[in-house]
Amino acid sequence: MDSLTQIVLGAAVGEAVLGKKIGSRAMLWGAIAGTIPDLDVFLRYFTDPITATEMHRGFSHSLVFAILMAPIMAWVANKIHKKRSIGMRPWTKLFFLCIVTHPLLDNHTTWGTQFFWPFEYRIAFKNIFVADPLYTIPFLIFLLIAMFHKRSNPRRSMFNNLGLIVSSSYMILTIMLKGYAHYQFSQKLNQDKVEYVDLDSKPTPLNTILWNALVETKTGFKVANYSLFDSQEIEFSKEFPKNHHLIEPYKNQKEVQQLIKISAGWYVLEKIKGELFFVDLRFGQMGFDINKSPFLWRYKLIPDKYGKIKVERAKNEFKKSAGGIFGELWTRIKGN
Repeated sequence: MDSLTQIVLGAAVGEAVLGKKIGSRAMLWGAIAGTIPDLDVFLRYFTDPITATEMHRGFSHSLVFAILMAPIMAWVANKIHKKRSIGMRPWTKLFFLCIVTHPLLDNHTTWGTQFFWPFEYRIAFKNIFVADPLYTIPFLIFLLIAMFHKRSNPRRSMFNNLGLIVSSSYMILTIMLKGYAHYQFSQKLNQDKVEYVDLDSKPTPLNTILWNALVETKTGFKVANYSLFDSQEIEFSKEFPKNHHLIEPYKNQKEVQQLIKISAGWYVLEKIKGELFFVDLRFGQMGFDINKSPFLWRYKLIPDKYGKIKVERAKNEFKKSAGGIFGELWTRIKGN
């Protein structure tokens, strides 16, 4: 999830583990540890953008990383605080829990994590958006209240624990809401007698009221939105043809294989004015006209005279402002 959320989670876990022993230092080190896995964003400075995207939330978001990193950071913290040393074991426990809860939280987002690295399997429950104010803001408020109490005051741990309980309860609620929305999508598909291969559902930005569905058929994909406040039936879009045949001449090239892997198979090919585009459908559309709004995540495939593909992230030329899109989002959340 977003950096602020991971800082809050790390600080709260640090406080829960060692707050009574070392006071605010537990929150500080917990906040630092909670951001460590996201340092993989700097991979883009050491490799090409496609490989960096493929590796994002890989090793650094794994159980192996937490096990390896915890004693290293424990050694550093123990050296820094050697005059008031509490020993390696408590520090290792703090850093392991603060690091491992980072990917455990990210597992619930659309992108997910390779938590069991080196295995290729990626966990993505897709029940919460990468930034959700209803998860983060109450959590942050409880953490800030806890900070203003001395470590000897039982209200400090009480408020910190309340933050963990409230945020975890909201996460459970999002799983239930996803299940309900997913059921509504599947029921409508069955009602319309749509033959489909797979159905995926996820929340739209910043909320868990409005949900988006992506449906794979034999020849293409359909999308739909469903708000918990809807009064009319779910409407699925036209079919977006897969056009996977357009990529056949280049399918065995490394960059193309990487794009297919990144998209987890949820992709279409588009040919526009002679140019070939690879469109990753999982990250949704820019707007709420399900038949016309362009998809956000697009790559231009540029073959040279030898048929070697060069991949470029396509620029998104949207006519609507961010404010206009969020206005549409708010309107759609309120129901159809």
